[in-house]
Amino acid sequence: MTVDLDAQVRAADLDRWLASRFVSDEKARADLIALYAFEAELMAIPTRVTQPLLAEMRYAWWSEQMDGVFSDTPRLGHPVLEALTAAVGRHGLERAPFDALIEAHIGRVHGEPHDLDAFYIGPMQGAVRILAGRGHEAAAAAAGRVRALAQTGQVDHARASRRDANKALRALPAAAFPAVASAALIKPDAPEPFKRLRLFWAVLRGRI
Repeated sequence: MTVDLDAQVRAADLDRWLASRFVSDEKARADLIALYAFEAELMAIPTRVTQPLLAEMRYAWWSEQMDGVFSDTPRLGHPVLEALTAAVGRHGLERAPFDALIEAHIGRVHGEPHDLDAFYIGPMQGAVRILAGRGHEAAAAAAGRVRALAQTGQVDHARASRRDANKALRALPAAAFPAVASAALIKPDAPEPFKRLRLFWAVLRGRI
């Protein structure tokens, strides 16, 4: 199961998959991958259906599945939901960011502006919770904004925002840094070897 989700995330989100390689604890890394696989499932929906209404129906299905995820009764046989449920239970993840992310995707298929907080900050804070426990989410917010800006083509703004993000990241435990390290990758289209080197340097210094 873990191998399949790992491959899914690698194909869908190379940046965060590469950053997850710096998590030494295998169980924590698997929980991180479960979170990213859930996001990958949501991101893929508009590529699988052509009509906004059909996409919205699929997002509604995922919204309904959150009831099971947060009551420890996931749909059996669904690797992403089973793995996500285990991660939620182990780390006490809160439901609100998951619901906000699904709603943001529904808005996206209807042409609404991207909710960058829901798409980037909330998931990054969830990843920090997985790696460092409660109480460190605020330190990741600015790094989430940097990644949001870079991923939406606002590269200059992303670079200008790194200084403030790095100040906030001083309060982040080193174990949680792989959750925010992808914010160091300002150019989404950079080749993989460059991304690996950039991530290594970011993790080594604890700065994006």
